[in-house]
Amino acid sequence: MEQVSKKKLALFAGRNSSELTQRVAEHLGVEVGEANIAEFSNGEIHCRFSESIRGADVFIINTHSGWEDGTINDSIIEHLVMVDAAQRASAKRITVVAPFYGYGRQDRKSAGREPITAKLVANMFKAAGADRLVSVDLHSGQIQGFFDGPVDHLTAMPVLVDYLKSLGTEDLVVVSPDAGRVKVAERYANKLGASLAIVHKRRVADKKNTVEAKDVVGDVDGKVCVLIDDMIDTGGTIVAAAEQLTEKGARSVIAATTHPVLSGPAVDRLKNSSIEKVIVTDSLPIGPEKQFDKLVVLSVADIIARAVEAVFADTTVSEIFDGNNHS
Repeated sequence: MEQVSKKKLALFAGRNSSELTQRVAEHLGVEVGEANIAEFSNGEIHCRFSESIRGADVFIINTHSGWEDGTINDSIIEHLVMVDAAQRASAKRITVVAPFYGYGRQDRKSAGREPITAKLVANMFKAAGADRLVSVDLHSGQIQGFFDGPVDHLTAMPVLVDYLKSLGTEDLVVVSPDAGRVKVAERYANKLGASLAIVHKRRVADKKNTVEAKDVVGDVDGKVCVLIDDMIDTGGTIVAAAEQLTEKGARSVIAATTHPVLSGPAVDRLKNSSIEKVIVTDSLPIGPEKQFDKLVVLSVADIIARAVEAVFADTTVSEIFDGNNHS
């Protein structure tokens, strides 16, 4: 007996990424499937796919962050529940798409008796039935090795670079807010034809989210400085770096980052800072309470759609970024 099989792409969204997933679906020319996510009275999450996904190539998009109806932990559990449902519904291959990967900063032990939670999250997705992981601008490249299967590490760099080029700014300097982001900042500098500078910082011992910017390495006097980072959480790092650049004579400061976590005092800090523009992507939902005049939101939907298309067709993802998506 011989049978010619047809591949079927099935795309689903968690509640935290419904708008982004719809944009991805529009790029792909497909419909977003119904996952029918609901909660029991005690908060337990349930899902049931409306259509048969037996033998399908399933992509489940959900970003790992808090939103108006839940926490980051809710979004991760919801994602896991959806993967488990797909695995039990006999999907041929399940790809987890996490534009923002939860617990990415807990990627190593920096002191005794600490967890490596980024690895734990990867283990949970593998145990739930995920075959592949796709994410955007992981906090550190080593997280790619935490998942026991293929990982496609996407970057928002093309989107951010195109926007920065459209500003037509001369005397541009790309600035890394700390030593750990220098390689990434260097790639941006090369794409923009800009010079590179580094802000030396140190974290205050035993105080989370507390940063002191100490000095600037590089010439920023009279220049337009673009601070590059993977995320803005409380805004402490980026605002402290901007203050240092302003003190060193920077003409203006722009922040460009992939993930707008914007927790706690972040919005107020950014509003009152010397930063002229805060450029972010829609990798996380940005509620009305986090909107402010300086904020510019760009979409990574096209990048995710192209990666999904490449995975579905079993072609290379790296070519989308000319190999610049590897840390």
